[in-house]
Amino acid sequence: MQELSKQYDPSSLEKKWFSFWESKGHFHSEPDEREPFTIVIPPPNVTGVLHMGHILNNTIQDILTRRARMLGKNACWVPGTDHASIATEAKVVQKLRKEGIKKSDLSRDEFMTHAWEWTHKHGGIILQQLKTLGASCDWERTRFTLEPDLYDAVINSFIDLYEKGFIYRGKRMINWDTEAKTALSDEEVMFKEVRSKLTHIRYKIEGEDGFVVIATQRPETIMADAAVAVNPNDERFKHLVGKKVIIPLINKSIPIILDEYVDLEFGTGCLKVTPAHDKNDNEIGIRHNLEIIDILNPDGTLNDDAQILVGLNRFKAREEIIELLREADALDGEEEYTTNIGFSERTDSVVEPRLSLQWFMKMDEISKPALDAVVNGDVQFHPNKFVNTYKHWMENIRDWCISRQLWWGQRIPAWYVNGSETDFVIAKTEDEAIEKARTAFNDASISAKNLHQDEDVLDTWFSSWLWPISVFGDVNDKENKDLNYYYPTNDLVTAPEIMFFWVARMIIAGYHFRGEKPFSNVYFTGIVRDKKRRKMSKSLGNSPDPLDLIAKHGADAVRMGMLFASPAGNDLLYDESQIEQGRNFANKIWNAFRFLSMNRSENFTYSSDLAFDESNLADRWMIGRLNETIEGMNEDFDKFRINDALKRIYSLIWDDFCDWYIEIIKSETYGEPIPEQRLATAFGIFEYLLKLLHPFMPFIAEELWHSMKERDENDAIIVADWPKIIEHASLSPSDVSNFVLIQKMVSSLRNTRAEMNLAPKIPMNVFVKAKDKASEEMIKACLWVFKKLDKSETFEVSADLERPKASNSNVIEGNEIFIPLKGLIDLDVERARINKEISRLQGFLKGISSKLANEKFVANAPADVLANEQKKYADASGTIEKLNLILADLE
Repeated sequence: MQELSKQYDPSSLEKKWFSFWESKGHFHSEPDEREPFTIVIPPPNVTGVLHMGHILNNTIQDILTRRARMLGKNACWVPGTDHASIATEAKVVQKLRKEGIKKSDLSRDEFMTHAWEWTHKHGGIILQQLKTLGASCDWERTRFTLEPDLYDAVINSFIDLYEKGFIYRGKRMINWDTEAKTALSDEEVMFKEVRSKLTHIRYKIEGEDGFVVIATQRPETIMADAAVAVNPNDERFKHLVGKKVIIPLINKSIPIILDEYVDLEFGTGCLKVTPAHDKNDNEIGIRHNLEIIDILNPDGTLNDDAQILVGLNRFKAREEIIELLREADALDGEEEYTTNIGFSERTDSVVEPRLSLQWFMKMDEISKPALDAVVNGDVQFHPNKFVNTYKHWMENIRDWCISRQLWWGQRIPAWYVNGSETDFVIAKTEDEAIEKARTAFNDASISAKNLHQDEDVLDTWFSSWLWPISVFGDVNDKENKDLNYYYPTNDLVTAPEIMFFWVARMIIAGYHFRGEKPFSNVYFTGIVRDKKRRKMSKSLGNSPDPLDLIAKHGADAVRMGMLFASPAGNDLLYDESQIEQGRNFANKIWNAFRFLSMNRSENFTYSSDLAFDESNLADRWMIGRLNETIEGMNEDFDKFRINDALKRIYSLIWDDFCDWYIEIIKSETYGEPIPEQRLATAFGIFEYLLKLLHPFMPFIAEELWHSMKERDENDAIIVADWPKIIEHASLSPSDVSNFVLIQKMVSSLRNTRAEMNLAPKIPMNVFVKAKDKASEEMIKACLWVFKKLDKSETFEVSADLERPKASNSNVIEGNEIFIPLKGLIDLDVERARINKEISRLQGFLKGISSKLANEKFVANAPADVLANEQKKYADASGTIEKLNLILADLE
C-alpha cells in the first residue's frame, strides 16, 4: 500500500502509471481464446501534432478500449499514422526550397530520400503525444501506411480491382489543386460561399454590327471558349442560331449553339462554353463536338494557348483581362453576386476543373453492399441521424479519381511499353511487368529498358480505406492468424466530415476484400469549436495547445472536461472551465479518499466483496445507487451514450458518495475516527467507484486503487473486472426512493435555515406528519441521519401528528414537516415574508388567468402547453392556500 501525497499532483503519477502499464504488457494483445475487442485509430497525418479534436476522439477510443479490457475481452487498439501524400510532400518541398533545392532538380529516388528523412525526423510525434493523454494503444503494433507490408497490401488491392474491371484509366474532367499540382477526388473539394463578380462581356456577331452579352465569373478563360450557347426555348436569341461571334481580344470566331442546359434566368441567357475549364461546359462540348482548348498550366498560370497574358497567374490574369476588355470597349459592366466556390481540402486553394488523364475506380456496383450494411443496421451509426447523409451520398456516388501527381505515396503499378500512353500492363514488380508485356504485346524482346512505370501515386485514402484489414495482414491472405482473429473490428470513432473520405470507403473495402463489414459501430464525434462557434485551428489562433492543458490540469482532467461537454455527434463549444471542472472533480476524489484514509487504523482491512450493514438504509441506498449507476452505464455504453455514462459516475461520486455518504458515516463525536465497520463499507464502495471511473480518468483511478491496500505487483485496475450488479437479499428497489425522501427532508430543513438566516448550530424542534404508518417507521429508523446532518433539538414523527402552532410547513412527497417558529425568528418578519410571497403568487396567477381566459389561446394552444398552464395555476393556487393557513396560524 503506497503512501498518498497531501496534494493531488497529476504530473508525477501520470508518467509513473503509464510506464507501469506498458512495462507489464497491459496494452499488448495476442490472439487467444478470449473474445477480441478491436479498434483501429483513425491514423493522423505522419507530420501532424496533437490538437483538440484528437484529444476528444482518442479519449473516446481509450474509454471503449479500457472498459472492454475490464470486461475480460482481449482488447487491441491499433495505433498508427498516415503518410498523407499531399501534406507531407508539400512540407518536404518547402523544406528543400529553404535549402535552395527545387523538386524539379531531383530524381524521384533523391526526392524520396529527403521525404523519408523528413518522416523519420518528424513522423510519429503525435503518437508520443497521445501517450501523455493515457492512450492505451497496443504500441507494439504501431503501423504506418507507407511501410512495406501496408504498401504491398495497397498494390495488391489495386491489381485485384484492376483485374476485376473496377479500375480504369481515362481522360476526364477532374478537380485540380494548382498549389499541390495534383488531382483531387470530389470529396477533397470543400465548397465555401464567397462574394464574387459577374463580368458582362460583349461578343460581336460575325459579319454584323450587333453583339451578344455573356455573363461570366471567369473572364480569364474567354480565350478557351469554343462556343456561345443559348437555350432553344429562348425567343430572344432564335434569330442568332447558326451564326458566329468573335471572342474579344483574340478575335477568334466561334459558333452560337443551342443547348437546354443554359439557364434562361441566369446572367444574360447567353453562356460562354469553355470545355477545358468547366465540368458542365465539357459535357456540352462533348454533345456538340466542340474544340477543347486548355489555356492553364498545372500551377494555374496561363500557357501559350492563351495567346495573351502568358505566364500570368489565373487571378491576376482575371484583373488584367477586365482592364483589356474595358479598353477594347467590350466590357458591358460588372455585378456583385454570391456563389459557392470549391477549395482544396488539403491546401485551401481554389480548385480548378481540368481535363486530365487519370486513374479512376468504378463505384456504382462495388458500393452497394456498403450501402445496404448501414441502411439495414449491420453497421450502426451513432448517432443514427448520419444514416440519411450516408445514404444520400452512396446513392449518388461517382467514380473515384485515385491517382495523384505526386511522388510520396504508393506508386501506381502500371508499366508503359516503349513510351506509349495507352500500351501498358499492370504488375507488382518490374520482372512481372516484363513477362506480362511480352505476352500482352507478343514481343519476346521487351526488357526493362522498354518499360517505364507510371509516375503518379495513389490517393492517400486508397491506402487508408484498407486500414482495418491491412494493419493485421494482406487483404487477400485467408490464413493470417491475426487478421482472422481481430477482423472485423468492433468500433470506429471518427469525425462526420470524413464519413465519405474514409468511413464509407472502408465499408466498401471490407465487403469487397473480406466479404464482411470492417466494424460494427461508428461513433461520430462532434467538432471542437470556440465560444464563437468557429472550428478550432492553429491558423485562427483560437485553439489551446493540448499538451499545455495536460501539463496545467492533468490528463484525467482534460479527458473528463472534454467528454463531459460532448454528446455524440454534437459539436463541443470549448471553454477551459470545462477542463477546470475535470481538475476539480479529480481534487474532490483525491480529498475524499484522503479523508477516508486518515480514519484507517494500522490493522484496518476491508473486503472487495463489499460487506455492509443490512439494517442501515444509508448503506442500502448507496449500494442501490451504485447498482443503478452500473446498470445505467452499461446501457449507455451499449447505446454509445458515453457522455451520459460519464455524467452518471460523476454524479454518483460527487453528489452521492462525497456530499452525502461520507457525511453520514462520520463519527457522531467530532474528532473521533469513522467506526471501522462503516469505514470498511465505504472503502468497498470506493473500490467499485474507482473501477467505474477508470476508463474515463485512468491515472487517478490506478493511483488510488493501489493506495487502498497492498496489491500483488502485477495487479492493476486496468485489468480489474468491470463491476457487476451487487445482489443481496436485503437490498430492495425502495431503498433508493426511501433514502431520497430522507435527502429531500434534510435539504428542506437546510433550506428553511437558510431562508430564516439560522446558523447550523442553532437547534430547531422538528415535527413530521408522515403520510402513512410505513413512512413513519422508515423515517423513525433514519432519525440518526437527521441528528447527524441537522442540529435538531427534538425530532418527532407520527402519522397522527397535529400541526404545532405558529410553525413553518413544507410538504415532501406527502410527508409534512413542521418547524415551530416561536423563539427562532421574529414572527412579524415572517408574516411580512409570507405576505410578500402571497402577493408575488397572486401576480403570477393573474398572468395565467389572463391566458386561460383568452379563448383564442385556449383554442389554439397545443394540449401539453394548455395542460402545463392549468397545472401552474393549480399549483400556485394551492401554495397560496397553504401560505394563508400558515399566516393565520401565526396570528
